Amino acid sequence: MFHPLQVTAVEQLTDDAVAVTLAVPAELRTAYRYDPGQHIALRRTDAGGEEIRRTYSLCAPASEAPETLRIGVRGVEGGAFSTYALKELAVGDSVEVLPPTGRFTLPPRTGYFAAIVGGSGITPVLSIVSSLLEREPGARFCLIRSDRTAASTMFLEELADLKDRYPERLQLVHAFSREEQASGLPSGRLDEERLNTLLPALVSVDEVDGWYLCGPLGLVEGATKALRGLGVPRTKVHQEIFHADEATGPAAPAAPALASAAVTATLDGRSGSWPVEGGESVLETVLRNRADAPYACKGGVCGTCRVKLLTGEVRMDRNYALEPEEVDAGYVLACQSHPTTEKVEVDFDA
Repeated sequence: MFHPLQVTAVEQLTDDAVAVTLAVPAELRTAYRYDPGQHIALRRTDAGGEEIRRTYSLCAPASEAPETLRIGVRGVEGGAFSTYALKELAVGDSVEVLPPTGRFTLPPRTGYFAAIVGGSGITPVLSIVSSLLEREPGARFCLIRSDRTAASTMFLEELADLKDRYPERLQLVHAFSREEQASGLPSGRLDEERLNTLLPALVSVDEVDGWYLCGPLGLVEGATKALRGLGVPRTKVHQEIFHADEATGPAAPAAPALASAAVTATLDGRSGSWPVEGGESVLETVLRNRADAPYACKGGVCGTCRVKLLTGEVRMDRNYALEPEEVDAGYVLACQSHPTTEKVEVDFDA
């Protein structure tokens, strides 16, 4: 459930990005414990009475009982929440926050890891890298990041500090798409073709224990294809999309409309069954009857509405959040799932 958390700091990172720190009361610190790479959903009501939810990754090193949560927020043109965060949110304000969730994580362990990130995709990876190097003396990390310009780069100083602290264990590689550097990589996007050449020159690809890809859809898809071409097993590749336009990506084939269907859902230990109305998704049906159902983006990106499909079948329109193993195990995104059988049963608690 959502809890109001007080803002204790709003730091300007770039012209269009801020870091927001939220205080966690002592009685909630167990509930808000997080793994490196997880995210939180924030909720506010705008002047017109409309509820707005957005998901932001946690960027600070994970701790057993966090006293604060820190997120990075980049402005999006027309973004209802990001505009509010950049222009209005102030110390002392209260924001409603769901406990951390997400499976784009790396529990600290010894090994050699690498990440390819773009723009605000650095946010969860910053938590992953800092937690890993702090807790595991035998761990190494190669971070390859892409930004438009140096001025638009989030968490530049934090990563420079990490490099100074762990010079032998952290390799930083920075590419700018719209600005030349005095040294380092020439300007240009990190697309599939470029990564095919770049990666073998930077890292021992076969020795990397896990790859973490985060950023816009194009970068993540290009990096995924490049790694596949270099022979990296799919099980070593983990990805999180920060934004995917609703029109991008293949949609699932349409299924014949059902005359009637019903959804049974278990949430916080309580179950209920309700009829599906007018082509609703599973999430929409549940929300009409259980306003506490978890969700954030409703676009198949964040994974907040992940459920276990127990009985029946659904058509999942898009999926940018679940790993193939999760889908094989019966998990679906409630916001993208439409019943294709008369009875569907899902479990939000699984």
